[in-house]
Amino acid sequence: MATATKTKKPIRLQPLGERLVIQREESEEKTAGGILLPDSAQEKPARGTVVSVGTGKLLDDGSRSQSQLKAGDRVLFTSYAGENVEIDDVEYLLMREDDILAVVE
Repeated sequence: MATATKTKKPIRLQPLGERLVIQREESEEKTAGGILLPDSAQEKPARGTVVSVGTGKLLDDGSRSQSQLKAGDRVLFTSYAGENVEIDDVEYLLMREDDILAVVE
């Protein structure tokens, strides 16, 4: 009897519409004074990198607006924005483009 082995393919997460996939930057483990912070005391940073971009917002006339962002952009976003998604032990945020506050250059 032959057994089929599954090869693990990397999962590609493609957002729909005006949504974006963001990878959040790592939080600081030390304070400016050198004190180590436990995980429970670390604030999740409100900045990250755009991993993928959706097709754009659907307008009233049926056309789509083009996103102002592209993959690789570093962005600032609101603290409670997005939905956490974990794929292959990597945490991503799925959020609307409206939740982005600024692009970091």
